[in-house]
Amino acid sequence: MVREQDGRNTYDIHVDDKLLNVKISDEVIATIAALAATEVEGVAAMSGNITKDLISKLGMKSLSKGVKIELDNEIVEVYLALQVDYGYSIPKVSEAVQDKVKTAIETMTGLSVSGVNIRIASVNVDKNA
Repeated sequence: MVREQDGRNTYDIHVDDKLLNVKISDEVIATIAALAATEVEGVAAMSGNITKDLISKLGMKSLSKGVKIELDNEIVEVYLALQVDYGYSIPKVSEAVQDKVKTAIETMTGLSVSGVNIRIASVNVDKNA
């Protein structure tokens, strides 16, 4: 069940037909997706140039930029905008990101992921980044 609280969506989690009083905001789901995506080799950054190195400096809220979450009846659809390192296979990196994000969200939240849609926003050609 989706509820709006303080301008953000929250989701009630159901386990074995029991309603648990756990609230997960859409921003948390977006952060999980972004963290999982940036762990994949070949992903340079999320859209907006949020790299793994900047996460600790800017905080987790900045990480969810480049991520859109849609939820309908406990089924999540994720939209990611990524920067990929030059020289990596975009289809292989995209498939790895899809698998990693889907697994992370389902494992951590108990919600089902119907799709992880990826938009390659740019290619990182800087060898020092």
